[in-house]
Amino acid sequence: MTYGFRKAGIDVRAGIDIDPSCKETYEFNNPGSKFIEADIKALTFDELKNETGIKENDDNLVFIGCSPCQYWSIINTDKSKSTETKSLLSDFQKFVEHFKPGYVVVENVPGIAKRSSESELDNFVKILEKNLKYKVVKAILNTQYYGVPQNRRRFTLIASRVNLEISLPKPDNRKKWITRDFIGEWNRFPQIEAGHIDYTKFKHTASALSENNLKRISLTMKDGGTREFWAKDVKLQIDAYKGKDNSFKNVYGRMSWDKPAPTITTRFNSLSNGRFGHPEENRALSLREGATLQTFPKYYDFKNKSIGKIAKHIGNAVPPKFAFYIAKQLL
Repeated sequence: MTYGFRKAGIDVRAGIDIDPSCKETYEFNNPGSKFIEADIKALTFDELKNETGIKENDDNLVFIGCSPCQYWSIINTDKSKSTETKSLLSDFQKFVEHFKPGYVVVENVPGIAKRSSESELDNFVKILEKNLKYKVVKAILNTQYYGVPQNRRRFTLIASRVNLEISLPKPDNRKKWITRDFIGEWNRFPQIEAGHIDYTKFKHTASALSENNLKRISLTMKDGGTREFWAKDVKLQIDAYKGKDNSFKNVYGRMSWDKPAPTITTRFNSLSNGRFGHPEENRALSLREGATLQTFPKYYDFKNKSIGKIAKHIGNAVPPKFAFYIAKQLL
């Protein structure tokens, strides 16, 4: 969000996150924007003021809330670890009520709207509209119509107390961006093998694959193939999918050159966590390919040394191009 807003011309004073591993990458790529390592549940209003210099009732102030979305994701995974973060919208709300910024932006997975009572979204909108007199607009937007080559649907809310004509950014239907527009040798991504480590800032690093996974992807048809191509192989078929060839067909699949990529998640560099197989090469996406499909520029420098941490930072991010569209709408 910070990078996209800055590109649009908005001064981003700070970003708040509880994860210290984000700090170096955040501040290096966004000079002048401060990384505040804090638990939003414990951060006080005075601490935020002292760190950023913001003040109450500032018509030009924007608050952006992008709380962790794992709990509200439709992906069927264990939610126990993400339970603590499911009510962060309410914690964000306290800061909105106190500072009353001119504008408020919220971005999250569609699940936060589908379960709006449980997620506190209903109450959040009610407070904005009834108590604080904000104009609120919200919808599920697909980032593929906002310059991002992904089929990535996101709940997006914009609210303002100073501009009652506020609206969401309009989709650009002139071109649907696809995978081949962003990665491939013609986009300066040389061919590599699974397990390749790129020690340069480019980080065209691909995770290693087990012997069986190398066999699986080598048998998977190029340009959009699924695991059906090795489903009859008793040594390669996975127990959970026996007799369930039509369940979760994206898992272990290859991406298609001429379609938008699937949603880039925190495990996009893993073959077994979605349709993250390279369209042609026998490997999963590299770190830089995932970042590029998220619309980070190729010179964006991910400072962490951990492949898993970098993948998490990339997958958790709001695509900068989508953030740019939102920022331009505010301007």
